[in-house]
Amino acid sequence: MQNKQPRNPYPTVDGIILVPGASAHADGVVLIERRNPPFGWALPGGFVDYGESCEHAVVREMKEETNLDVVLTGLLGVYSDPSRDPRFHTMSVVYTAVARDVSLIEAGDDAGQARIFPLDDLPDLAFDHGRILSDYMNGPHALNRAAANKK
Repeated sequence: MQNKQPRNPYPTVDGIILVPGASAHADGVVLIERRNPPFGWALPGGFVDYGESCEHAVVREMKEETNLDVVLTGLLGVYSDPSRDPRFHTMSVVYTAVARDVSLIEAGDDAGQARIFPLDDLPDLAFDHGRILSDYMNGPHALNRAAANKK
């Protein structure tokens, strides 16, 4: 009998760091420019380490890639399309967050740059991050942002 290793998706996390009032007409989001393939702008995130919770992993990844200490504000969803990552099958648990002090933003780890982009002027995004941000902007979080901006 042959010992077969299971083939499972790799668990990953991504974080949407909201920056209220990033421009005169829109809230913003922190994106990183990937230093490794696949290249492009992306949400900060990465692989969940063995023995690590998804919540810990996303806070760690956001700190490593953007230098920002964040507070998680919610769970957006799980993205598991087998073609979401061109390298191999991943599944990502996506969280929303706010930074304690966005002025400390600085690229680190495998991020070449870290910048704030207005939600209405995003660059082309790697992976399925365009879909993730579209879901964020059009889902219940959009109502929460609108209510918070009226206060």
